[in-house]
Amino acid sequence: MSMEKVFQQFKQKQFKPVYWLEGEEPFYIDQVVDYAEKNLLNESEAAFNLTVFYGRDAHWADVVNACRRYPVFAERHIVILKEAQGLKDIEDKLEAYVENPLSSTLFIVAYKDKKVDGRKRFAKLLKEKGELITTRKLFDSQLPEWVSGMVKSRGFTIDPKAIFLLVENIGNDLNRIWNEVDKVAINLGSRTHITLDDIEEFVGISKEYNALELQNALTQRSLTRCLQIIQFFESNPKALPIQLLLPSLYTFFSKAYLVFGSGTNNEFEISKQLGYSGPNPYVKDIIQCARNYRQKGVEQAIMLLHEYNLKSIGIYSNSTSTTEADLLKEMIVKMVYASQQA
Repeated sequence: MSMEKVFQQFKQKQFKPVYWLEGEEPFYIDQVVDYAEKNLLNESEAAFNLTVFYGRDAHWADVVNACRRYPVFAERHIVILKEAQGLKDIEDKLEAYVENPLSSTLFIVAYKDKKVDGRKRFAKLLKEKGELITTRKLFDSQLPEWVSGMVKSRGFTIDPKAIFLLVENIGNDLNRIWNEVDKVAINLGSRTHITLDDIEEFVGISKEYNALELQNALTQRSLTRCLQIIQFFESNPKALPIQLLLPSLYTFFSKAYLVFGSGTNNEFEISKQLGYSGPNPYVKDIIQCARNYRQKGVEQAIMLLHEYNLKSIGIYSNSTSTTEADLLKEMIVKMVYASQQA
């Protein structure tokens, strides 16, 4: 079952007695829990019929007793167990209740970053008596389409370049992307279209000095422009720390390397092989990077990114006083030089 079907059940008031939400993507789990906590009961019903536990502070017996309590002046009692991964031996302790749940109780468990063993009886009971939903992290190639769909579902449209600016600077953090889009939406007034200028003003990501612009400058092998962007990062250390920038560049050059094995020059086909739904500005840059650096130059860039990632955390570095900006400048000069020699 998908999270969309869970929301559909909630809105249609067709509840299962147990919803076990697990896996590596907290965004979807948080969305379901937040919706259930705020929307399934009105204010007067929630006062008597909403019980929330936190795994580290909860005792399993208290959780089970709450689940077995009948609702007061309402159709159902809602019990939410957040951060359930912090409750020791939770599967063993809750198995008896899941086997025979109270129909008037809606029990929602947020079990983040873990999964129950699908071979065990507990997992089979969850599927039989309730809903077992496992979340997974989106691939980086899925993020632009997800952002576009998320923005559209909220009644807005967004410039494609604004999408990639968000994705490249925030990364695979759906909760943060959601919150930043929310911040932009609040400030749009009567407008419904999100632009690059909106991202710069309300999110604080410069449209001139960011990961995408650095990738573009590297693709064009413009050393002057690269150094200008790094100088901006040096003056604004919170804008894009090296620990976020290097993985972004590594992903970019890794995708450029895949172009050599694509067996085609067709942008749409390459885009599909890279996991995107169709051509977009990001894929154009990837293809151009492969052309400009050639295979040897891309290989050298990937090796340099690995080397300087280690140096950024103090491994294989000859100088403890080297700044992040110094490391970036040194790495990028070597990258551009390697591309010219390839």
